[in-house]
Parts: sequence; structure tokens; C-alpha cells
Amino acid sequence: MSTDHIRYDLLTQDALRGMVRRVLADAARMGLPGEHHFFISFKTQYPGVSIPARLAEKFPEEITIVLQHQFWDLNVSDFGFEVGLSFGNAPERLTVPFAAVTAFFDPSVDFGVKFEVDEEPEEEEAVAEAKPAAPAVRAVPSSPAEAVEVRREAPAKPARGKKAAAAQDEETVAPPEPSDEDKPAEDEKIVSLDHFRKKK
Repeated sequence: MSTDHIRYDLLTQDALRGMVRRVLADAARMGLPGEHHFFISFKTQYPGVSIPARLAEKFPEEITIVLQHQFWDLNVSDFGFEVGLSFGNAPERLTVPFAAVTAFFDPSVDFGVKFEVDEEPEEEEAVAEAKPAAPAVRAVPSSPAEAVEVRREAPAKPARGKKAAAAQDEETVAPPEPSDEDKPAEDEKIVSLDHFRKKK
């Protein structure tokens, strides 16, 4: 087999990251349509990523957030996105470069993609991602949705339809046992990336 000098694999990854940007930008402008919601995994130590220190300590490599029932101030730029989330009932703000994203999944339609992340990005790229341009899109303040990282709060309203119920039923414990201080409340659940796909 001849050598791929064009690097179709990298071009495909770039195109799929562009798709993720487009989907998040639409959600920022208009909210989540129907029962769509997103599981987004990313490298916590990637240059430009900004998350609370306690989460970085608990998840030193990778974390998964869920944009569903309550998130706010979703801003999307060419380099990444920023979003407000609730972790253990404490509001936090996250900044994530698209280059740090390892997976994107929408369980409402059983669609997902995985990405390869360069563990040592070029210095110029790292600086650009660490200082993204001003966000191009801002979330509509009144749009309903909740997202928590790996620990997701129970929805304020019951899930609608069989698909939404199935997506919520597939949550299982994945991360290490938290300390007494960090243990989630009884209405919180742990989500595992390995259980992204819906039960048939």
C-alpha cells in the first residue's frame, strides 16, 4: 500500500471537529432541539483547557461532561467553547479547545465520533488554543439545559419518550470512589464513556 501523503485521516478529524463546532454553535444560539443532548469528553491537561482544580485532581487525564438540562453562557469560537456547569451544586465555568476533545456523542440519535488528540501540540498551536479569539456565539440565557461533568444532577423535569429514558438508564459508575467530601448526592449519577451507546 502506498504512503498517504495527503493525510486523509487528519483531514477527516478536522472536518469532524468542525461538525462539533457547528452543532455547539447552533445550540448556543437556539438551545437544544427536541431531545438532543451531548456527551463531550476531553483531555483535562491539554493546553488551553480550564477546569476547577478539584476536578483536574480527580480526573488528571480525561473527563466527560454532559450538556443536557442545565448549562449556561455557552460561548463558541473557532478554537473551542466555554460553558457554565454545575458540579456538586457548585457553579463552575469550563474552557475547552476543540483540539482537546476526544469524543462527542448524542445518545438521542445514537450518533458519536472519537478523535485522536496530539499529546504534545506544536507550541504555536498551544498558545493559540490557550488564548482563543472572542467567542463568536453566546447562548440564549433562557434556554433550558443541565450539564454536569461525569457526575450529572437529576433532571428537574422527567425525561420524555422512550429514547430519553433509555439514555438516562445507561449510566453506571466509572471513576474511582470519591472521598466523603466529593461523594455525589443521592440524586447524582456517574456516567461512563464506555456506556455511551444506547441499550437495544
